[in-house]
Amino acid sequence: MADQPAIRVLLVDDHQMVRQGLLYFLSAQEGIEVVGQAENGLQAVTMVEETRPDVVLMDLAMPEMDGLEALRRIKADHADIEVLVLTSFVDDEKVLAAIEHGASGYLMKDIKPGELARAIRAAARGEVYLHPEAARHLAQTHHPGASDREEPSPAILTEREREVLELVARGLSNQDIADTLTITLKTVKTHVSNILHKLGLESRVQAALYALRHNLVPFDEI
Repeated sequence: MADQPAIRVLLVDDHQMVRQGLLYFLSAQEGIEVVGQAENGLQAVTMVEETRPDVVLMDLAMPEMDGLEALRRIKADHADIEVLVLTSFVDDEKVLAAIEHGASGYLMKDIKPGELARAIRAAARGEVYLHPEAARHLAQTHHPGASDREEPSPAILTEREREVLELVARGLSNQDIADTLTITLKTVKTHVSNILHKLGLESRVQAALYALRHNLVPFDEI
C-alpha cells in the first residue's frame, strides 16, 4: 500500500469529540490521510473545493446545512468524490434520500474502528459498503424514486447482467468483477450502466439494495 497515494478523507460532524475520535483513529491508519474537518454541511461544501478529498465521511443531522443537502451539492459538482454517511440512527426519509442522492454507503456510529477503515478503503475503490443492519432495513423499505410504478423484474436482465449485479451487491469493484468473470473492465462498465438503466436505478448502492430485495444475494454476503 506504501506505493499507493493515501486516501484523502474529509470529516464532517457537528460534534467536535466525534471528529477528534475519528481523526485520532484514522490518522493511525496506513494509506488514509485526514485532509480536513467541517462542523456542518455548509463548511463541508466549501472544504470539498479546498481539499478535494477522495472520501467524505459525513453525518446527516447538522446545523446550518444538513448532511443531505451537502451530499446533494457535493455530488452535483464532484461526482467522483465518494460520500459515506455515518450516523447514529436510522431515519428512513433521510437515509433513503441520501442513497437517492448518490451516497456510497451508510454506516452506523457503533461501527468497529477496523470496519470503518475498511469501509473508507472500499468507498475509495468505488465499492458498495453498507452496515449489515442498515442494509437489511434499507432493503425492506427502499424503492426507486418513481414510487408510482412497479419495480422492474430481474427477468429483464441478461444472464451476464445478473451475474454482474450479484457481484456489485457483494461489494466487488469493477476491476474485481472483470477478473472474476474474465472479461474486460470496459465490458463491466457497460454491463453496470445497462443494469442501472434497465432497472431505473442511479447508483451501485441502489443496485445492491435491489439485489437484496429480490433475493439475488443474501444479506450476509454484502
